[in-house]
Amino acid sequence: MRLSLLTAAALAAPAALTAQVGYDPGHSPYRDIPKGHTISASFGRFGGTGGSLRLGPHAGNVYGVRYDLRTNSFLQFGIDISHGTLERFIVDPFVPKAQRVRGPIPQSITFAEAALQLNLTGGKTWHRLAPFFGVGLGVGLGNAAVAGDTSGYTFKNKFYFAPTIGTRLFLTDRLQLRAEVRSLFWKLTYPTRFLADPPSEPGTPAGSNAVIAAGRLNEWTPSLWLRVALAYSIRF
Repeated sequence: MRLSLLTAAALAAPAALTAQVGYDPGHSPYRDIPKGHTISASFGRFGGTGGSLRLGPHAGNVYGVRYDLRTNSFLQFGIDISHGTLERFIVDPFVPKAQRVRGPIPQSITFAEAALQLNLTGGKTWHRLAPFFGVGLGVGLGNAAVAGDTSGYTFKNKFYFAPTIGTRLFLTDRLQLRAEVRSLFWKLTYPTRFLADPPSEPGTPAGSNAVIAAGRLNEWTPSLWLRVALAYSIRF
């Protein structure tokens, strides 16, 4: 009798342990994310200061579209095209210091970018959330001259990189909301005339009245970019 009870207990133990480990599939917080293509439409707010002289584009709304391809559980590749009318200031090196800063004025920028994304929960969501981080490499196209700017400075076209962190919220298997925080870095280059004193207000040996009295004619400047998007997935 005792041997029978021990045998029954031994047989029941693995089943009990199995029941305690993991989740009932119907109540698990994890759900598979199907592989496929994703198309999204985005709206964002571009911030930053435009650099020490405030000549770089900043402070404006940006709209865009994005295509993503999920290649495996963790990696995801995307192509992003966005456009915004931002603002920047004019700094005229030919006039007295008290009159040289004007603006802000509008500056249109088109962003063309390739992005690499690492999905932190792999190929699954957790309570419908899928956090990620990644980086975008692209170019800001803003070569058009700005009306009223006689300073000699133009933004031109700038390469940039943008570290990103965010999450996706899956409303359904196909429809999702995406929210992210980005920090975009690009290099601003100023004309050599910024090193010269204005003819109407020349400097003295004790101090220069140039826009840039000393130092470099370029600087890396960051801009905070907040963005939300509505995305739709097409399965393989």
